Amino acid sequence: MTASLLAVIQAPSPHDSGVRDIATLSARFAYVTMCLTLAWGVLSATGWIRRVTGHEALRGGHVVLAAFTLATGVVHGLSYLFLDDESFDFVMLLIPFAGGGFARHAAGVVGLELFVAVSVTAALRRGAVSRSWQRFHQVSYFSVGLLAIHSWLGASANGNLATVWLGGITVLTPAVLLTVLRVLPPRALVRLGLLDGETGRAAPVRISVDDKKCHRYAICQAEAPQVFQLQGDGQLRYLRKPGAKQVPLVQAAARACPMRAIQLQGAGQ
Repeated sequence: MTASLLAVIQAPSPHDSGVRDIATLSARFAYVTMCLTLAWGVLSATGWIRRVTGHEALRGGHVVLAAFTLATGVVHGLSYLFLDDESFDFVMLLIPFAGGGFARHAAGVVGLELFVAVSVTAALRRGAVSRSWQRFHQVSYFSVGLLAIHSWLGASANGNLATVWLGGITVLTPAVLLTVLRVLPPRALVRLGLLDGETGRAAPVRISVDDKKCHRYAICQAEAPQVFQLQGDGQLRYLRKPGAKQVPLVQAAARACPMRAIQLQGAGQ
């Protein structure tokens, strides 16, 4: 009885073993660079690198990390199409739960597709100004969450959880921490020392924007929507003298501007 059962269980071919090794390696590269992409994006968008080091964050580094994450993620997915056992097909790689796929596969499919969509819109944002682009870009946080779930569930199912546990926690923890700090209200960031605590009561804040430097990324609007408004025609309108309650948001917007086009007077800048 035992011999008959063992007879029908075929060992994986050397070809399939090699394909799965490529899928595993590309997945680990994608996971690490994904976490670094998220962390670098938050640090550069908020200006926290400049605050701590005095140097500007290179947003190009964020783009390079995102591109590498996307490339290795696509390699990870497409590699399964080359398995001899034909356990995966193109439909299963595009549609969640196609062919009765597992939840971890669905999380990976949706996460990667969202990551692709965010990356494509980020590359096209200069040609099409949209006030809603910044909100759509925040979908990347949800995408990273799904891909992290896919990675950990996959490692657990394949018996590799003990191997990647230390490395996974090491790169995931700072990414999660920075994401939490990114969504905290300005008052909490002031208490943590990540934003200046000036409220502008003694000296009102005056805003000026260098039109030549401004590239209309709408990041300032995401930080202080009641002060900065990107119009449908691509023009940026803003309050020159915001209220005292808006000062922490305005300071965050000035730090987040990648072109350093926003100048503040009377805010301790």
